Amino acid sequence: MATACERTPAERPDRMINLATVQSGPQLQAQELEGAIARQPQNAALYARRASFRLAAAQFGTALEDINRAIDLDDEEGEFYFTKARILRGQNRLASALEAAEIAAQRGFSSPELNLLVGEANLALRHYEEALDQLDRTLRQEPEHAAALFYKGLAYAAVADTVQALDYLRASLAREPRQPEILHQLAFLYNANRQPLQAMTYSLRGLRVAPRYASLWYDYGRQFELQSQPDSAQRCYGRAVQLDTTLYRADYRLALAAYQRHQYAAVVPHLQRALRRAPRLPDARQMLAESYESLGRQAEALAQYRLLVVENPGNRHWTYKVWKVKDKVRRQQSDTLAQADDNATEPAPPQE
Repeated sequence: MATACERTPAERPDRMINLATVQSGPQLQAQELEGAIARQPQNAALYARRASFRLAAAQFGTALEDINRAIDLDDEEGEFYFTKARILRGQNRLASALEAAEIAAQRGFSSPELNLLVGEANLALRHYEEALDQLDRTLRQEPEHAAALFYKGLAYAAVADTVQALDYLRASLAREPRQPEILHQLAFLYNANRQPLQAMTYSLRGLRVAPRYASLWYDYGRQFELQSQPDSAQRCYGRAVQLDTTLYRADYRLALAAYQRHQYAAVVPHLQRALRRAPRLPDARQMLAESYESLGRQAEALAQYRLLVVENPGNRHWTYKVWKVKDKVRRQQSDTLAQADDNATEPAPPQE
């Protein structure tokens, strides 16, 4: 068994290429359509093709302009609305994406990918029954669809059906064995159910495939923590944050450890980042407020205690802390003003 992050496999090139980041191909293909569109400005299909290329290049704004132009020229083509739904999903405009997908179906467009998009969007909206229904439709059309199996696993995890969630995630992995996100979700779920040895299997396997995948470093660290190996866990969490500063769970775990060691200066930056992403992390705002207070940063502590009062109405402890720290702020300000007055009235040093 590995005992520290440093014993993970040596880094190797990640073969799981994210097509959304490979922009030269789709960009060139879109550019090649410029002449054709100039010659045939009323050809809706040309705009739709360019929209698809721009979508592949993650150029959502210009892709949406193109597909809207295609729809203006031909509003009966269902596939155009499906492309629009995909673009809107890329912009995280979930409700609008579902509206476009519904119009696509009304215009006669049908495919496993349409059901998948609707299912995944409903999953993101936490409409789990509708998500499962749409994903089932995808799997009836294409039983080996790895993404549908994956999202179905996530839906079952969200409704706390762990057995079904693991079954579908493993089924998805069997069809996409080198997909790091599937490996991450399996490791995360096993850790959440306090089965660190199983989690370690999937996180290590994922790090062999994608050694710079931050979520897998978090999973790997979490299994160390569950096995009472805090130093190894902290190194892994640090690596996760180094790779992805938006990974709030790793920041939170690093802050917890620093807080327990009374290293308040180390707590602050981790919790500042974590709370921007997840304002309701357990005890996070309390730890941040108390860290500010311990560091003598009373005004910042007061701001956090006031937020705790808002988040916990009627809690007398936080109301008392606001009163107490407000008094500290007043005294701190008075001391500062007194020091400024002393400096202003201090006589100039004698001239030689």
